[in-house]
Amino acid sequence: MDLPVMPPVKPMLAKSVARIPPDMQYEAKWDGFRAIVFRDGDEVELGSRTGRPLTRYFPELVEALKERVPERCVLDGEIVIAREGRLDFDALTERIHPADSRVRMLAERTPSSFVAFDLLALDGESLLDVPLSDRRPLLVRALEWATAPVHVAPATTDIEVARQWFEQYEGAGLDGVVAKPLGLRYLQDERAMFKVKHERTADVVVAGYRHHKSGPVVGSLLLGLYDDRGALQHVGVSAAFPMKRRAELIDELEPLRMDDVTGHPWAAWSEEAAHESARLPGAPSRWSGKKDLSWVPLRPERVAEVAYDHMENGARFRHTARFRRWRPDRTPESCTYAQLEEPVRYDLSEILGSGA
Repeated sequence: MDLPVMPPVKPMLAKSVARIPPDMQYEAKWDGFRAIVFRDGDEVELGSRTGRPLTRYFPELVEALKERVPERCVLDGEIVIAREGRLDFDALTERIHPADSRVRMLAERTPSSFVAFDLLALDGESLLDVPLSDRRPLLVRALEWATAPVHVAPATTDIEVARQWFEQYEGAGLDGVVAKPLGLRYLQDERAMFKVKHERTADVVVAGYRHHKSGPVVGSLLLGLYDDRGALQHVGVSAAFPMKRRAELIDELEPLRMDDVTGHPWAAWSEEAAHESARLPGAPSRWSGKKDLSWVPLRPERVAEVAYDHMENGARFRHTARFRRWRPDRTPESCTYAQLEEPVRYDLSEILGSGA
């Protein structure tokens, strides 16, 4: 491979802001795997955000890219999987598997797509120092004839359209809106863009915690919600605390600490079969390797309010929830899925075209 921009490339990043800033280019924030595509003739490489290759996990996408993008180019975008008109991040994570036979099977069962939103090189020219206002037309022209599963991300400079996208696109599984200064050069590994994500709050049961890697202080709180059968389901964690607060939480939660997991709603967490019928704190898997996943059980009596962006398949928090406050006025039994706001569904094909 001989390109003007060579792997590895660390993608340009975005910092969170509360409101959509004015006078910029706006795009949807895709919920997938960030990927840099390098194509030089028959050679295609998919680089991840960390620089590690993703190529072997998406063979069907490699072949599609060979047919649909210029012979010599470098693209920035997102690998996504769509099911029933919305993005499915769980299906995407299943594609990262060590067994080649399973990778090939999933490539047929849950094929992926690539959504391009930036052009870093074309033919023999690097575009890293070209402003976004010029890179965007070059991207659109370069992929003018591309068809599914390769797409160009919709973009606008109209802030009112961006606000409309922010409200509508969540129903298709998208994550918010990204704003990019029009004069922006491509700055690797720098938070030079802006992202606005949805934030809601929920009251959850704190049913356990894990220790921090630095010692006997709280690393993360394990959060639960009751389903319509009255079973407490593990929905995620809250983990961003100052070190002083982590130590204080140990003392605050000590009265709820159980000697062992017997009698706890998640007592079967270490049994692989139990995860098929309930959401429990994670057991060892290919993702965790030898990581210590043990946790301290608490009587499920304490309620906390947390902030979250959105739910994955309506079952768990997609990202780490942010602790807001204790809610002594709420009973654990009142912390159910029914309190969660469900975004109005929006068909992904309305964003990317019928090929999505």
